[in-house]
Amino acid sequence: MTDIGATFRALHQPGNPFVLMNVWDSGSAKVAAGLGAKALGTTSDGQAFTLGKLDMGEITRDEALAHAEVIVSATSLPVSGDFENGYGDDPEYVADTIRLASEAGLAGCSIEDTNMADHSAYDFELAVERVRAAAAAARSLNSDFVFVARADGVMNGVYDMDEAIRRIRAFDEAGADCLYVPMPPSMEDLARVCQTTTKPVNALAAGKFAKANRDAFAAIGVGRISLGSALSSVTHAALLKAAKGILNDGDFSELLKGASSEEVEALLTHDRG
Repeated sequence: MTDIGATFRALHQPGNPFVLMNVWDSGSAKVAAGLGAKALGTTSDGQAFTLGKLDMGEITRDEALAHAEVIVSATSLPVSGDFENGYGDDPEYVADTIRLASEAGLAGCSIEDTNMADHSAYDFELAVERVRAAAAAARSLNSDFVFVARADGVMNGVYDMDEAIRRIRAFDEAGADCLYVPMPPSMEDLARVCQTTTKPVNALAAGKFAKANRDAFAAIGVGRISLGSALSSVTHAALLKAAKGILNDGDFSELLKGASSEEVEALLTHDRG
């Protein structure tokens, strides 16, 4: 039997990044797979939208796990879970989240150092202990599992790049398989993250980084490129533009830009033989 976690791990090659396609439901998962994606990721923001909730703390662990199972069952591709802060503060709770993630069929997941109570960052020592517990749980599983440790304080505006580098080094030593500093100030800062570790580094292709191409990320040593909520946001933009035209102006012309049913259906059924 194929170890999906091992398949997923093999994709992580510093300097030769693959694209982790972050999807938000069974349909988007199947479309991404049909278009040639090598691996999928969930997106907490995208899932929150499907539930009519806000991101950053409104999704429960049970909801995230159930959502992950839907994405896993949609295709045969490896899937990584966007599991925010692990849905709890205590290191052992985070370790339990890792075990449950594996039981849900995930090949990996990411855990960030954000305290959802006030969107600050956990104190350094607690942040490292949480990573250590999660990494130990990942190594105790019967199958391979790629655990990604995130230092989100730069993106959230609660610490600087020096602190992010300090945390990434500590997370590396604590056993994380992949390191991630979302939205550093520049490509030079992202390169600095890559230079801090020999392990794969995840880059987020969103905001200003969406202007870079895969070769640019490869050149600085990135091992994985995720999309976060950016792809789902593109669909939201299309929804907003079309709906505003219809409701505000009685203009239905945006509906002419939709994908054909035949094209979408072909992608939804490509695995059926």
